[in-house]
Amino acid sequence: MQLQQNISLQPYNTFGIDMPAEYFTEVTDETFLPLTTEEDLPAEKHVLGGGSNILLTKPVKGLTIHNKIKGIFKINEDEHHVWIKVGSGEIWHEFVIYAIANGWAGVENLALIPGTVGAAPIQNIGAYGVEVKEVIDTISAWHWEAKQFFPYHSNECAFGYRDSIFKHQLKDKVFITSVTFKLNKTPKFNTSYGAIEQELAKMKVTELSIKAIADAVIAIRTSKLPDPKKIGNAGSFFKNPTIAKQQYEHLKDFHPQIPSYPVDNDTVKVPAGWLIEQCGWKGFRAGETGVHDKQALVLVNYGHADGNAVWNLSENIVKTVKDKFGITLEREVQVW
Repeated sequence: MQLQQNISLQPYNTFGIDMPAEYFTEVTDETFLPLTTEEDLPAEKHVLGGGSNILLTKPVKGLTIHNKIKGIFKINEDEHHVWIKVGSGEIWHEFVIYAIANGWAGVENLALIPGTVGAAPIQNIGAYGVEVKEVIDTISAWHWEAKQFFPYHSNECAFGYRDSIFKHQLKDKVFITSVTFKLNKTPKFNTSYGAIEQELAKMKVTELSIKAIADAVIAIRTSKLPDPKKIGNAGSFFKNPTIAKQQYEHLKDFHPQIPSYPVDNDTVKVPAGWLIEQCGWKGFRAGETGVHDKQALVLVNYGHADGNAVWNLSENIVKTVKDKFGITLEREVQVW
């Protein structure tokens, strides 16, 4: 294990923010993790995957560990399912493409989501009517204090909307080393959310398949979201807020066009991008930071913005949405 000091994390986060890590190392094999608990190393530790869901606002103290643990293995199967164990450092989209190529269904709606497999359960990533919790069987993680590996079954992870136990009770306490997915041999197509059906029609798809759905999702995401390699961003910066139906009906009296998606009998989800756009932020730019002109959910770094400028912009957006709609937006991005 090679330890480096005062390394810039600019190449390791998709916002392209230049902040130093006090100590930095890469882990390519879970057997190296016990070495990271040696007494001469900092007690404070941070795990960095694809860096696609973080905003760096200050120098990162302690030890930053870049997760490079790879491997995709079929460990079990029955008539209806396959169990696939995936190293947490694998690129999420590459795993999705691998699953589709093998005819394993369940993650096709989650195509082109940036980041690594290890970050997927932390955030409980989701898109187009599907959340990753629906296909997670077991998570293996190294516990820093206990100095051993533990399995966490799906029902132990307190999964919620863009939420999990790994963002709360286990935050900064474990390093996810692998995720085992239970995928379907027979697909259950989900095309009703968002613009998937319209995109499939545009693509002139006559026979539905998991590849066709993934291709539609990729086309939609590519048309709406900026490429982090060309312009710094972390994808959707805010969660779509869930509000009471009563509040929604009240808002409709003043904003008849306000869209929503049902959650249960008492609540609905309102698109955060729509709320932000109605407040006039879409396409806004101040110096080196701003709001993307095609998707108001995405805050961007035009080149040399620092994390605090992006944070301050997000604060202003939260305030104006609260003032106009009475809804408090929550950030999806993790702030370091």
